Amino acid sequence: MGVCLRDLRAGGVRTASVRFYFDADILGLGKLLATLRSDVTYPGDPGGVVHKSRRPPCPITTPHTRDLDWTPVVARATWVAITRDRHIQDHRGELAAVRDHRLRLVALSAPEARTTWEQLEVVLCQWRAIEALVDQEGPLLSVATRTSLRPVPLA
Repeated sequence: MGVCLRDLRAGGVRTASVRFYFDADILGLGKLLATLRSDVTYPGDPGGVVHKSRRPPCPITTPHTRDLDWTPVVARATWVAITRDRHIQDHRGELAAVRDHRLRLVALSAPEARTTWEQLEVVLCQWRAIEALVDQEGPLLSVATRTSLRPVPLA
Protein backbone atom coordinates (compact mmCIF):
# COMPACT_ATOMS: atom_id res chain seq x y z
CA MET A 1 0.00 0.00 0.00
CA GLY A 2 1.71 3.17 -1.17
CA VAL A 3 1.20 6.71 0.02
CA CYS A 4 0.46 9.41 -2.54
CA LEU A 5 3.26 11.76 -3.45
CA ARG A 6 3.26 15.00 -1.45
CA ASP A 7 4.38 18.34 -2.80
CA LEU A 8 7.14 19.76 -0.60
CA ARG A 9 6.99 23.16 -2.30
CA ALA A 10 10.79 23.19 -2.26
CA GLY A 11 11.59 23.65 -5.90
CA GLY A 12 8.66 21.47 -6.93
CA VAL A 13 10.29 18.30 -5.56
CA ARG A 14 7.85 15.89 -3.91
CA THR A 15 8.52 13.12 -1.44
CA ALA A 16 8.24 9.75 -3.18
CA SER A 17 6.62 6.73 -1.61
CA VAL A 18 8.75 3.62 -2.01
CA ARG A 19 6.72 0.54 -2.98
CA PHE A 20 9.33 -1.94 -4.24
CA TYR A 21 12.51 -3.29 -2.66
CA PHE A 22 15.04 -5.06 -4.91
CA ASP A 23 17.19 -7.45 -2.87
CA ALA A 24 20.99 -7.66 -3.10
CA ASP A 25 20.63 -10.80 -5.26
CA ILE A 26 19.53 -8.46 -8.06
CA LEU A 27 21.34 -5.31 -6.95
CA GLY A 28 22.25 -4.22 -10.48
CA LEU A 29 18.60 -4.35 -11.51
CA GLY A 30 17.54 -2.43 -8.40
CA LYS A 31 20.09 0.30 -9.08
CA LEU A 32 19.01 0.53 -12.71
CA LEU A 33 15.29 0.76 -11.94
CA ALA A 34 15.89 3.30 -9.15
CA THR A 35 17.22 5.69 -11.82
CA LEU A 36 13.88 5.41 -13.64
CA ARG A 37 11.33 5.08 -10.83
CA SER A 38 11.10 6.95 -7.55
CA ASP A 39 9.17 4.09 -5.88
CA VAL A 40 12.06 1.58 -6.13
CA THR A 41 14.82 1.08 -3.57
CA TYR A 42 17.62 -1.40 -2.91
CA PRO A 43 20.06 -2.15 -0.06
CA GLY A 44 22.52 0.71 0.29
CA ASP A 45 20.36 3.12 -1.75
CA PRO A 46 21.39 6.66 -0.73
CA GLY A 47 18.06 7.98 -2.04
CA GLY A 48 17.69 10.31 -4.96
CA VAL A 49 15.45 12.41 -7.14
CA VAL A 50 13.62 10.90 -10.11
CA HIS A 51 11.11 12.95 -12.10
CA LYS A 52 10.93 15.64 -9.38
CA SER A 53 10.22 13.03 -6.67
CA ARG A 54 12.74 12.51 -3.86
CA ARG A 55 13.20 8.92 -2.70
CA PRO A 56 14.55 8.60 0.86
CA PRO A 57 17.62 6.48 1.63
CA CYS A 58 16.91 2.78 2.10
CA PRO A 59 16.86 1.66 5.76
CA ILE A 60 18.73 -1.50 4.69
CA THR A 61 22.13 0.15 4.48
CA THR A 62 24.26 -2.62 3.01
CA PRO A 63 23.82 -5.38 0.42
CA HIS A 64 25.41 -7.74 2.96
CA THR A 65 22.28 -7.68 5.14
CA ARG A 66 20.97 -11.21 5.62
CA ASP A 67 17.54 -12.06 4.19
CA LEU A 68 16.18 -12.85 7.65
CA ASP A 69 17.27 -9.36 8.81
CA TRP A 70 15.81 -7.29 5.96
CA THR A 71 12.55 -9.25 5.74
CA PRO A 72 10.87 -7.65 8.80
CA VAL A 73 12.05 -4.15 7.78
CA VAL A 74 10.62 -4.46 4.28
CA ALA A 75 7.41 -6.07 5.54
CA ARG A 76 6.83 -3.27 8.10
CA ALA A 77 7.32 -0.72 5.32
CA THR A 78 4.65 -2.61 3.30
CA TRP A 79 6.93 -2.82 0.28
CA VAL A 80 6.85 -5.61 -2.29
CA ALA A 81 10.24 -7.34 -2.17
CA ILE A 82 11.78 -8.70 -5.35
CA THR A 83 14.65 -11.19 -5.29
CA ARG A 84 16.21 -13.93 -7.43
CA ASP A 85 15.99 -17.47 -6.13
CA ARG A 86 15.27 -20.47 -8.34
CA HIS A 87 14.76 -22.69 -5.29
CA ILE A 88 12.80 -20.37 -3.00
CA GLN A 89 10.30 -23.14 -2.18
CA ASP A 90 13.10 -25.18 -0.55
CA HIS A 91 14.21 -22.51 1.94
CA ARG A 92 12.04 -23.22 4.96
CA GLY A 93 13.53 -20.47 7.15
CA GLU A 94 12.94 -17.80 4.54
CA LEU A 95 9.41 -19.04 3.85
CA ALA A 96 8.67 -18.94 7.58
CA ALA A 97 9.95 -15.34 7.72
CA VAL A 98 7.71 -14.39 4.78
CA ARG A 99 4.73 -15.89 6.65
CA ASP A 100 5.64 -14.53 10.08
CA HIS A 101 6.24 -10.96 8.88
CA ARG A 102 3.46 -10.97 6.26
CA LEU A 103 5.93 -10.06 3.51
CA ARG A 104 4.93 -9.81 -0.13
CA LEU A 105 7.77 -11.43 -2.09
CA VAL A 106 8.41 -11.98 -5.79
CA ALA A 107 11.19 -14.40 -6.70
CA LEU A 108 12.68 -14.40 -10.18
CA SER A 109 13.16 -18.11 -10.63
CA ALA A 110 13.74 -18.57 -14.30
CA PRO A 111 17.11 -19.97 -15.34
CA GLU A 112 17.23 -17.13 -17.86
CA ALA A 113 17.31 -14.50 -15.04
CA ARG A 114 21.07 -14.68 -14.45
CA THR A 115 22.23 -11.33 -15.80
CA THR A 116 20.84 -7.87 -15.12
CA TRP A 117 19.54 -7.74 -18.69
CA GLU A 118 17.73 -11.07 -18.32
CA GLN A 119 16.31 -10.02 -14.94
CA LEU A 120 15.06 -6.78 -16.49
CA GLU A 121 13.30 -8.77 -19.19
CA VAL A 122 11.50 -10.95 -16.62
CA VAL A 123 10.49 -7.97 -14.47
CA LEU A 124 9.26 -5.91 -17.41
CA CYS A 125 7.27 -8.82 -18.83
CA GLN A 126 5.52 -9.22 -15.45
CA TRP A 127 5.54 -5.59 -14.25
CA ARG A 128 1.78 -4.99 -14.30
CA ALA A 129 1.15 -8.17 -12.32
CA ILE A 130 3.95 -7.32 -9.87
CA GLU A 131 2.59 -3.81 -9.42
CA ALA A 132 -0.87 -5.24 -8.64
CA LEU A 133 0.66 -7.01 -5.60
CA VAL A 134 0.97 -3.61 -3.88
CA ASP A 135 -2.78 -3.75 -3.23
CA GLN A 136 -2.76 -7.32 -1.86
CA GLU A 137 -2.29 -8.32 1.75
CA GLY A 138 0.73 -10.37 2.74
CA PRO A 139 2.05 -12.83 3.26
CA LEU A 140 2.41 -13.92 -0.32
CA LEU A 141 5.07 -15.44 -2.50
CA SER A 142 4.99 -15.31 -6.28
CA VAL A 143 7.47 -16.77 -8.73
CA ALA A 144 8.18 -14.76 -11.87
CA THR A 145 9.37 -15.91 -15.26
CA ARG A 146 9.09 -14.12 -18.60
CA THR A 147 5.77 -15.82 -19.27
CA SER A 148 4.11 -16.01 -15.83
CA LEU A 149 3.76 -14.74 -12.31
CA ARG A 150 2.38 -17.59 -10.27
CA PRO A 151 1.54 -17.74 -6.58
CA VAL A 152 3.35 -20.29 -4.40
CA PRO A 153 1.58 -21.76 -1.35
CA LEU A 154 3.32 -20.81 1.90
CA ALA A 155 1.80 -23.59 4.00
